[in-house]
Formats: sequence, C-alpha cells, structure tokens
Amino acid sequence: MNLKKIAEIQRKLSKRIVEKPQDISKIKTIAAVDVSYKGNKAKAAFVLCSFPSCEVLKTKTIETEVTVPYIPTYFFLRETRPILLLLKEEQFDLLVVEGHGKAHPRGYGLASHIGLLIGKPTIGIAKRPLPNSIGECVKIGKAYVSVGNLIDLNSAEEIVRIINEGGYPKPLKIADKISKGAGDGGT
Repeated sequence: MNLKKIAEIQRKLSKRIVEKPQDISKIKTIAAVDVSYKGNKAKAAFVLCSFPSCEVLKTKTIETEVTVPYIPTYFFLRETRPILLLLKEEQFDLLVVEGHGKAHPRGYGLASHIGLLIGKPTIGIAKRPLPNSIGECVKIGKAYVSVGNLIDLNSAEEIVRIINEGGYPKPLKIADKISKGAGDGGT
C-alpha cells in the first residue's frame, strides 16, 4: 500500500468537498454510522432517527471481514467498505459519521470520503482532534464536529447541538452501542 500516493489522492479529493449552509427546517431524518472491530471482523451499525426529535426509526448492522489495518489518518481505507455496504438502499437526509471530515491533516477524513461517495450532507464526529489538521472543527460536549461534505460548519454545529445527548450526538451513541453488541440492530 503506497501511503504517499493515497495521501496525494486525499489532498486532490479534498478540493471536491463542498461546504454550504443547510436549511435545517428541511431535514426530516438523520442517519448515523459507526464501526467496531473484533479480531478480523468489522461490525457496522446504522441508526436512522427523526429530526429534530431524534426518535429511532430504524437500526441495522452488518458484519464483514477487515481488509485494511488501522493506520492513523488513513481511517477511511478501513471503514469505507463496511459503511457503504451498510448504507446500501437506505434513505436519509443527512449522515453523521464517527470520524473526521475536513478537520484532517489532508483536509479529507472518513466523513468527507463517505459524503463525497454518497452525495449527501455529511458531518464528521470525533472524540479528539487530529494534530496538524487543515479544516476547522467545533467542540460540542465530548464531540469534535467537522464538515464532511455538502454542509458548512455552522449548520453542522447547529444540527449536532440539537441531537446532542450527554455530550455526544444521540444517533451516534446508539450506533456505537449497537456496533459493540448492545442491542440487536434489527428494527
């Protein structure tokens, strides 16, 4: 795996990320995804919630083989496949991803990559900032919020404040629990 070449591709793709305000009144559903690992297995969880009330409408999980090791700042290589398999045929207005967006050393983290691939507004949420990040992030409770794609930081911040529960976005908390085995993920 040529990480220098992949880093250059990330820098090029970062220029395709679109930051634009979202009309929050038009958002009716928010989805969240998270992936957990056990050995060589990845378990990805999807949660669909109403917005702004954040009532859970649907959950689902998939398990798949891990094909890429964890490499700091190349997280998207490991998580893209399980997330895309999980999102297949799902409908939602906005996606919250456990991973950085533009707040990344190359301006292109997992949330930006997924957002670019699916063509929907995407927000990146992380538990800590990355050193040498290019893009901005805002700390809300325990979450570092950044632009994924098709949203600006002000809109992302406003949305995350609405769905915040105990310092973290509620849909992502639920996805995290399900990916780690709490709950069946089958509603």
